[in-house]
Amino acid sequence: MAQHPLPPPSAAPQTSAAPQRRRFLRQAGSTVLGAALYSQLGHSGAWAAGSDAPEKKEVKIGFIPLTDCASVVMASVLGLDQKYGVKIIPSKEASWAGVRDKLATGELDLAHALYGLVYGMHLGIGSARQDMAVLMNLNHNGQAITLSKKLAEQGAVNGAGLAQLMAREKREYTFAQTFPTGTHAMWLYYWLAAHGIHPMRNAKVITVPPPQMVANMRVGNMDGFCVGEPWNQRAIADGIGVTATTTQAIWKDHPEKVLATTGEWVQKHPHTARAVTAAILEASRWIDDSLANKTKMAETVAQKSYINTSVDAISQRILGRYQDGMGKTWDDPDHMKFYNGGAVNFPYLSDGMWFLTQHKRWGLLKDHPDYLAVAKAVNRMDIYKQAAAATRTALPSNDMRSHKLVDGLVWDGKNPQKYADSFQLRA
Repeated sequence: MAQHPLPPPSAAPQTSAAPQRRRFLRQAGSTVLGAALYSQLGHSGAWAAGSDAPEKKEVKIGFIPLTDCASVVMASVLGLDQKYGVKIIPSKEASWAGVRDKLATGELDLAHALYGLVYGMHLGIGSARQDMAVLMNLNHNGQAITLSKKLAEQGAVNGAGLAQLMAREKREYTFAQTFPTGTHAMWLYYWLAAHGIHPMRNAKVITVPPPQMVANMRVGNMDGFCVGEPWNQRAIADGIGVTATTTQAIWKDHPEKVLATTGEWVQKHPHTARAVTAAILEASRWIDDSLANKTKMAETVAQKSYINTSVDAISQRILGRYQDGMGKTWDDPDHMKFYNGGAVNFPYLSDGMWFLTQHKRWGLLKDHPDYLAVAKAVNRMDIYKQAAAATRTALPSNDMRSHKLVDGLVWDGKNPQKYADSFQLRA
């Protein structure tokens, strides 16, 4: 196997330091917390042998062809999984519904998954209830909402323009998301509602798998969609859509995809769960370490066996180079991040709880759940902290975080029931 240059375990990315990463590292006290935990656990190696050896040596991890599957793919391609005594077999899946079903039946060991999908399965929204587990965040940011060129030509180039057009030109407007409880559905609904458009009453919403978004817009099946990259950039390259907003403009450093599995699987394979999480943490750090690594990643995941698109469709936005399809270009410092000094990957309880508030807002949940209890059950911070110790990844000082979203409301996880009920537009 070819040797790939990797940063030492405690190395920080060499790209320009973002303020958010600096805040995280100040909270974490550099990597002291991770190193301390590592010492307390009494481990001197990578847990690849002895009583801590992974229970399962080969794991099948499902992924959807999206740029944010990259850390799973690169953990396998770079051989980082072998360092921790496991072999990752990436499995390309056709839809999020397929990922859900294969996780439930055990056909997949783990998956690159939508945050809200995992919580939906745990509460039995749209499927049989099953205990689920989030092992780590895979990325922040990097999704977008695309509107058709036809709408853009009528003035709908952003949320305000879309609201004006829909008020002026009465007809059925159709928007697509990728899974009913998933992140893309929640970003789409939140953005529409922030501009006075009720996603259920003023529009028709359909579910389309990510790789099929561009083809469906090309034949006129929808007026807009929310999806991960590279499909928003691909719509621009193909001349059929424009970027109305990025999801980081809705919520800067928002949670996105997670490494997911069932609660039963973690119970049976705790060492394997830790080993896989550690390997993907290292891959995440490798991706964010340099522009050269991002370029190599783009070249790798663009291949037919993974995303099956042009390298350029991936590489531009992964480097923060944006265009909207109407002549505007900009450099976005809040583009997709995989590690960002470790700030990306911690499974904050408040992140999971936010999706529950939106499920309640839009009628996917009839009653308020015990938000904190559900998050504590799903987000396996015990596994994550062990993997963080193994990789010397910094840990934050708090299990919650606070952010202001596009409509000016602040989410901090302190009163989820009040927050969920505070929205004027809801189901």
